[in-house]
Amino acid sequence: MNYEVVIGLEIHLELQTISKLFCGCSTAFDREPNTNCCPVCLGLPGSLPVFNKRAIELAVIAALALNSEVQRGSRFDRKNYFYPDLPKAYQVSQYDRPLARGGYLEFEADSGVRRVGLERVHLEEEAGKLQHAGNSIYQAEYSLVDYNRAGIPLLEIVTAPQIHSGREARAFLENLRLTMLYAGVSDCKMEEGSLRCDANISLRPPGSDRFGTKAEVKNMNSFRSVEMALDYEVGRQAKLLDAGSIVVQETCHWDEVNKRTISLRDKEESSDYRYFPEPDLMPLQLNNSFIEKLAEKMPELPRQRLQRLLEQYGLDKEAAVLLTANPGLSNLFEETAGIYGRYKDLANWIQGDLLYQLREQGKEPVEINPNQLAELLKLLDEGVINRPVAKELLSEMVQRGLSPKKLVEDRGLTMISGPQKLVPLVEQVIADNPEAVESYQKGKKKVIGFLLGKVMDLTGGRADPGEINRILKDKLKD
Repeated sequence: MNYEVVIGLEIHLELQTISKLFCGCSTAFDREPNTNCCPVCLGLPGSLPVFNKRAIELAVIAALALNSEVQRGSRFDRKNYFYPDLPKAYQVSQYDRPLARGGYLEFEADSGVRRVGLERVHLEEEAGKLQHAGNSIYQAEYSLVDYNRAGIPLLEIVTAPQIHSGREARAFLENLRLTMLYAGVSDCKMEEGSLRCDANISLRPPGSDRFGTKAEVKNMNSFRSVEMALDYEVGRQAKLLDAGSIVVQETCHWDEVNKRTISLRDKEESSDYRYFPEPDLMPLQLNNSFIEKLAEKMPELPRQRLQRLLEQYGLDKEAAVLLTANPGLSNLFEETAGIYGRYKDLANWIQGDLLYQLREQGKEPVEINPNQLAELLKLLDEGVINRPVAKELLSEMVQRGLSPKKLVEDRGLTMISGPQKLVPLVEQVIADNPEAVESYQKGKKKVIGFLLGKVMDLTGGRADPGEINRILKDKLKD
């Protein structure tokens, strides 16, 4: 393709507060429509907004985590536009005096570590939600409005136009999500709308310093959708330019069903919103001590934890990356590592069998008792149980929270080992399966797996497969 792709993202992040930005209404998800509302978030005459201090704290923490410069003075404005999900016909946002300016986020891309700059980070209130009676906005016979979400505190993060592909946009968003999870500012659940992304995308000749005509893409509800939508839009614009046509500045809707963008309307400019200072709110003034106290409490961020997992525990890069990508898993690893010192074995169990069981049973890492996990691995190390039994116990530990040691005692799952116990069982299996023995002795060595399985059946799965294998090979040589 003979064009450079230029993408800037606008990310909206719902802050993890229990009440809305300017009133005391609950922010709880999935409540009955229009039950988390009051005169303030509905904009009824005579109602006045009041700052939610916790929302401001979380916004500052997020800005610090993104290396942005928090402004001591900022201001809220009215962004005027009409849409059915906006009860006041304006949105309280920030325009020329945002909460924070600048900043950047570093992340791993195909080309190595990339740094994408940020233009601004600001606070605003959420709009309501439209529920369309149809597969898409175009097919809906009617739409219903739920104002429960109206007034929830939002953080808008605007990147510089420094992203160059759908894949890179996805990588940026995945790392932004992880950073915000570590910072504790949002649950970042795209399926619940607490993390959303719009993208401005344009094409230009390679080496040019002038931007092409941009289109805004909306309704991308997953990281996969972001990548697909932007790649599609790149192709659409490239075809227009190749044909000698022009790209129209417009807002597009990503059609998830048909995997294409659809034109919604002409793209608005900032002047279309007729911004003016919010008359019911004083300018926001933050003193140095307020910001410094939040900076002192800043939790460890993903890149810091990744480096520490590599250095402190000697993990390989793949294991450290996987653990870092899931804060719950990495927390569980570190808590268990304080009890169980074989760090690499622990990491292997967590990223393998444990992660599988968590997904199968719909559990979260925080539900796992580190003492029980360490107990299970110690039983395996000490030869009390074998690996198949350990996997069985792990499943029950995840499902029911039971002590592995107690399960072993109650069910008599102690490993059967030693020639005195195993040789008679091996000899019995050899005697009972002459055809398999003959096949093995004729060179079909894989048959030994069948014989091993028969011995394991006799022991109820409690023997060491390696020891049985050695005894089998010794006996079959006779």
